[in-house]
Amino acid sequence: MKAAVQLRPAKGDDAPGVADVLISSRAEYLPFAPSAHPAADVRRWVAEQLLTSSAVTLADYSGEVVGVLATSHDGHFSWIAQLYVRPGWVGQGIGSALLASAHEALRRPIRLYTFQANVRARRFYERHGYEAIEFTDGQANEERCPDVLYELR
Repeated sequence: MKAAVQLRPAKGDDAPGVADVLISSRAEYLPFAPSAHPAADVRRWVAEQLLTSSAVTLADYSGEVVGVLATSHDGHFSWIAQLYVRPGWVGQGIGSALLASAHEALRRPIRLYTFQANVRARRFYERHGYEAIEFTDGQANEERCPDVLYELR
C-alpha cells in the first residue's frame, strides 16, 4: 500500500467520495452485475444509510477516498457489507489493508457475499482464508446474479 494512504473512520462529509468509489468500482469491475440503482440513489443511500448504520473505514490518499470497507454485526455473524477499491488503485495492498482492519475489529465468524462471476474478488477472499460455504442462484440479491457466501472462522 502506498505510504501516503491512511485508513480512517468515515465521516458524514465523506459521503460523496464513498459513493464515487462504489459507483466507479461497480462499473469497472462488475459489468456483469450492473447496479440495480441509479447513481443518484446510490449517493443518497451512502449519505443517509450506509454512513449512519454501518462501521465504515476509508482508505484516504491526501483527502481522496480510494477504498471503502463497511462492516456490521447481526448478533450471530460479523459481516463485510462493502469492500471496494477505486479503479486505478487496485493491486496496491489497499484492499488487503482494509480487510486486515476488519479482521482486527470484528468477531468471528465473518461472512460476506460476492458474485460468483467476480473471480478476482473470490481469489482475494480465498487468499485471505475465507471459505465458500454456499452458492446461490442470485434470486435473493437485487442484481439477480448468482452469488457465493464466504466465511472466515
